[in-house]
Amino acid sequence: MRKLIQKIGLGEYLLVVLFGAALLISRFTGWSLGLGAGKNFWAFFSEMITFLPLMFILIGLIEVWVPNENIERQIGPGSGIRGTVWIILLAMLQVGPLYGAFPVAYLLWKKGCSIKNIFIYLGAFSTLKIPMLTFEIGFLGLKFSMLRTLFTLPVFIGIGYIMEAYLRGRNFEINNSEKNRFVCQR
Repeated sequence: MRKLIQKIGLGEYLLVVLFGAALLISRFTGWSLGLGAGKNFWAFFSEMITFLPLMFILIGLIEVWVPNENIERQIGPGSGIRGTVWIILLAMLQVGPLYGAFPVAYLLWKKGCSIKNIFIYLGAFSTLKIPMLTFEIGFLGLKFSMLRTLFTLPVFIGIGYIMEAYLRGRNFEINNSEKNRFVCQR
């Protein structure tokens, strides 16, 4: 079976082809579960296709216009609490879904940001964005939002310090090969 898949040329795209076939079959048969999955897929796909190009343009501009030395000085390994505050502010001021934070985190890593601040950035981005906080305050109240922030922010800062300590002596690097895998050697 594996040889047949490789011969046809599907290989790593087999799941995508099977998903597309299931959507087509459900379209013709009227299968409600498949139709719902297709509707959700197109909603998320259209959001992603409109958001990601703008994010990549922004990342390209930051790559060209912001020198590595500025990133290293402000949020690099020796930045301390000031770097943590800067990275939380950066995460709070951004908008968009969480998958938009990963290219920014990669860019910050390439430019010299500390591992601790990368993890704090991802945590703060997922929970402390200003647009999200305004909706949360409107629906759940200021007291709830402040309590949630007071509980989650120290957790993300702690995770950042723990991950930095864990990865410090492990020759952590980003492999810039074709698949961009993170490599951690013992």
